Amino acid sequence: MHAITIPEPGGPEALVWDEVPDPVPGAGEVLVEVVAGAVNRADILQRQGFYDPPPGASRYPGLECSGRIVEVGPGVSGWAVGDEVCALLAGGGYAERVAVPAGQLLPVPDGVDLRRAAALPEVVSTVWSNVFMIAHLRPGETLLVHGGSSGIGTMAVQLAKAVGAKVAVTAGTKEKLDRCAELGADILINYREQDFVAELKQATDGAGADVILDNMGAKYLDRNVQALAVNGRLAIIGMQGGLKAELNIGTLLGKRAAISATSLRARPLEEKTAIVAAVREHVWPLLAAGHVRPVVDREVPMSDAAEAHRIVEASTHVGKVLLVTPGGRA
Repeated sequence: MHAITIPEPGGPEALVWDEVPDPVPGAGEVLVEVVAGAVNRADILQRQGFYDPPPGASRYPGLECSGRIVEVGPGVSGWAVGDEVCALLAGGGYAERVAVPAGQLLPVPDGVDLRRAAALPEVVSTVWSNVFMIAHLRPGETLLVHGGSSGIGTMAVQLAKAVGAKVAVTAGTKEKLDRCAELGADILINYREQDFVAELKQATDGAGADVILDNMGAKYLDRNVQALAVNGRLAIIGMQGGLKAELNIGTLLGKRAAISATSLRARPLEEKTAIVAAVREHVWPLLAAGHVRPVVDREVPMSDAAEAHRIVEASTHVGKVLLVTPGGRA
């Protein structure tokens, strides 16, 4: 098969479409012929040499894919050759074939085509596990999503609205904010021109956000805590704004607030299986009913993954950038 390899860390040009051995599914795994994968920020960090795959995972980048099962390994039940699926991966999505633990498989949702299903597993699992399973967003509460036009952001907006929450987003352009509004966002904040703490407080009569989904990390830590409502929950899922920051514990105590910080890729198999099962139970019916949909900015040939990385790094996209294999092109 062919896959994107990274012979040496570096810029987008470090991504090489090369011929490599086919993977072999082990016990509890299936082999998926990939139709499409999707680009995540973690892939960029891996390409740069800052985010190695967890032990035992494929060395190729790619944390989600869609395709068809072509082989079922020992001990797998409930899946068969020919099934159309999408999958949460610890790596290997930038390839024509990938071995996947059966617990990380999902059927392609009704109403979603096979290629676009590649935009779902990582973002839906990240949003559902953090916003709902950890931060317990409830109907009537306010969610603040930083980077509302990203793949994570566009899914978080839709899921929060689907459960009856009010949604605030930050983004860097009017065009991106307009797209967030089309998805249902109620409070639109241009972080280049406005202070999100002040804007959020004004829009919520001083209360703030019950839950904040944050991809920035250190840069926003203090202001995120300021923006939280009493009993608020801050869920940190990224560190685009750095690793280290000071925190006023007094402010956190005064608000009786909580901070969680998680990554998905390195979680044990049983935790990922539980998250995927919860996603199938709670989110797949919303997709089938048309209340939630994958937001895809564009499709790029997988062999040209370097161009896809340039697009994501330039942050000109809205939603997901997909990588389509030669066999997946219409």
